[in-house]
Amino acid sequence: MSVRTENDAPLLSRLWTYQAERFPLIQTVPLLGAFSAASVTASARLADRPLPGPDAYLTAFLIVMVFFWQMRALDEVKDADIDRRYRPERPIPRGLVSLKLILWLAGIAAIPAALAAYGLSPVLLLLVGITWAWLALMSVEFFAPAFLHRSPALYLISHMAIMPLIDLVLTGCEWVPFGTVPEGLWTFLLMSFANGCVIEFGRKIWAPENEREGVETYSSAWGIRRSLTALGIVTAIAFFALLVCGIYLGRPLVTALCGLVILAPFAWTLFAFARHPNPKHQKRLETLSGVWVLACYLAAAFAPSLGGAS
Repeated sequence: MSVRTENDAPLLSRLWTYQAERFPLIQTVPLLGAFSAASVTASARLADRPLPGPDAYLTAFLIVMVFFWQMRALDEVKDADIDRRYRPERPIPRGLVSLKLILWLAGIAAIPAALAAYGLSPVLLLLVGITWAWLALMSVEFFAPAFLHRSPALYLISHMAIMPLIDLVLTGCEWVPFGTVPEGLWTFLLMSFANGCVIEFGRKIWAPENEREGVETYSSAWGIRRSLTALGIVTAIAFFALLVCGIYLGRPLVTALCGLVILAPFAWTLFAFARHPNPKHQKRLETLSGVWVLACYLAAAFAPSLGGAS
């Protein structure tokens, strides 16, 4: 009698396993929900307009879910050879699902995103198209993969440029129907770029015993102290952008305090990891990187609701 394996399970069951490992909805949905809602709300606050209706929030959430799902699918393409050689335990190299299926699902997801964007405004669909164009260039590593991989900093900048583009779309769900970009929106976009870098460093600064052959990390390319210094710099840029955003919102003190609540333990963990680069501090740094980013968006969006003028 043959033994059934997970690869023999029904397609929906295999896709559920795939999402749990590579695109966990239990984490992704609330995080991207908060990200998209904060972006729409911040746009309205910066423009001193009433909050938009639910259609703007739902459209932003749908679009950001599609963007991040497509980024995951295209990462599978970029990492296919490395995964096959060095990470055979991942779903695609172990045969759970095929790369072709994941790419097909990512392509199909573009349809509802495009329709939702067009439903709000053809201009919003244009912004979505520009973001897709950049995402397509990322998927082929701008036709210069060897050059980019020789410079981790250039690789990071070129890929994290997708974050302000995504946020331009999300905030556009609020401002595009009015035809004017809110004053100070640049601070929110700068914060998105910097915080994209924070997340990337948080994911790819590893303790020495966790480094794996063939897997590129900033800690292996630059060393732990240099990569942590880079993380500290982009975090400082994000905090600066948050402070200036707070000035535009008329709530600099409240916004700063909201950021400092998370920045303090984050900074402590960064220094602790520099002194003792072990898996415990690595995990804590990755977790707090995500918490810091979420705190920035929530502070920028909802600080104006916390009391009177600062």
